[in-house]
Amino acid sequence: MTELLENLSIAEIGAKLRDGSLTSKKITEYCLGKVADLDPALNAFITVTGDRAMQDAAKADRDLAEGTDRGPMHGVPYALKDIYDTAGILTTCHSKLREDVIPATDSVCAEKLAEAGGVLLGKLSTHEFAFGGPSFDLPFPPARNPWNRDHGPGGSSSGSGAAVAMGMTRTAMGSDTGGSIRGPAAYCGVIGIKPTYGRVSRRGVYPLSYTMDHCGPLSKTVEDAAITLQTVAGYDPADPGSADVPVPDFRATLGAGVKGLKIGLLRSFYADAEGMSPEAIAAIDEAVETLRSLGAEVEDVQGASPFTMYNSCGRVILLAEAYAIHEEDLKTRPLDYGQLTMERIILGAYISAADLVQAQRLRRELSQEVNSVFLGQYDALLAPSSMTPAPRIDATPKGFPLAWPMQTMPFNVTGNPAMSIPIGFSESGLPLSMQIVGRYFDEATVFRVGRAYEAATEWHQRWPMPASVEAA
Repeated sequence: MTELLENLSIAEIGAKLRDGSLTSKKITEYCLGKVADLDPALNAFITVTGDRAMQDAAKADRDLAEGTDRGPMHGVPYALKDIYDTAGILTTCHSKLREDVIPATDSVCAEKLAEAGGVLLGKLSTHEFAFGGPSFDLPFPPARNPWNRDHGPGGSSSGSGAAVAMGMTRTAMGSDTGGSIRGPAAYCGVIGIKPTYGRVSRRGVYPLSYTMDHCGPLSKTVEDAAITLQTVAGYDPADPGSADVPVPDFRATLGAGVKGLKIGLLRSFYADAEGMSPEAIAAIDEAVETLRSLGAEVEDVQGASPFTMYNSCGRVILLAEAYAIHEEDLKTRPLDYGQLTMERIILGAYISAADLVQAQRLRRELSQEVNSVFLGQYDALLAPSSMTPAPRIDATPKGFPLAWPMQTMPFNVTGNPAMSIPIGFSESGLPLSMQIVGRYFDEATVFRVGRAYEAATEWHQRWPMPASVEAA
């Protein structure tokens, strides 16, 4: 029992719950014990819902004993980024502006996970309003990287990445507007999938950018991510961005391999990029060779638009929409924001209507390039998640500088599904990663490619040692 979550996937946990060799109560007690032991040094959790978790676990065990099986997440512990509304449970957005907010209703994702029999462990640290961080002038401390607590875990789903990587929970929900699922997944060495725009309802999740926000899971393995996404995916007519499209069985082709698939490598995005780590390039090259050895045809692809065009387009849209959301509070309560959040969001006040119109026009062109030019020829694309391993937590740049190590913004602009997967470690012992990108609503192929690579490597089997999170 002492190594339960490290050794067992969600599917394996489920099998043991159903054959009676484990109980949800035991798993939940184990998770809560890890949180109590390790989180004081990691700060991954803002609120631990211990009583609720044990109630959820007791109900899950009782339901199974009575013959009610709610699916793969039944009895499995999970946690939520603290921008997801939870009825009767503090939902802070990691901000002084919401440090006393207790919603009356659940977000759609929280509701679906509860209906699936999941066990809520608590609410996880984020950058303030999913944008400003890591910051030290907020009511709650920033999360730390479990591989080295002097480094950041990425953002904004920082607690989600840290908690999954350290084994405190097998899966956690995050959100992604410019890379906020894939960034923490990259820096913490776990799986993080941003599904297609509209695949998962955002109702009850505090917005950052109405047209680029995505909800998705961070998990230890590809299959864990597929199970979690299966649980929360689906059309919600009350979310204007939700897509009324069927949800396939994401695990149906997990084991199909990559033989015969054509995959495009977006080398032009990063090969000559300033600040790109040679270790990251070497890890991607090795990952490409692994996929080729498994039977995939991998080719470099070159588009008309550089990465900087995608990045600039996304930044204009994000900043304009974020400012629109926060305008009233910025005018009436500016000092209640953390300095970094205010410095970033206030930039949106200087974006003109013409700027936004031009960015939206460009967005259509860039989306056509990815989906007609690139994915018209290839089954999936590869790109870096980050140009470097996780930086030190005290090296956060001011404002919202153009020189940003994440290479994730393009697929928020286009809305394509994109998953970060670990592909190695730097000499300093920090994770390295890459993205797998798919066609609209084809998360199944993204998972398929990721699972083939994962099965041929051992990166997902590595865990941070508890000593790495001991306070200095």
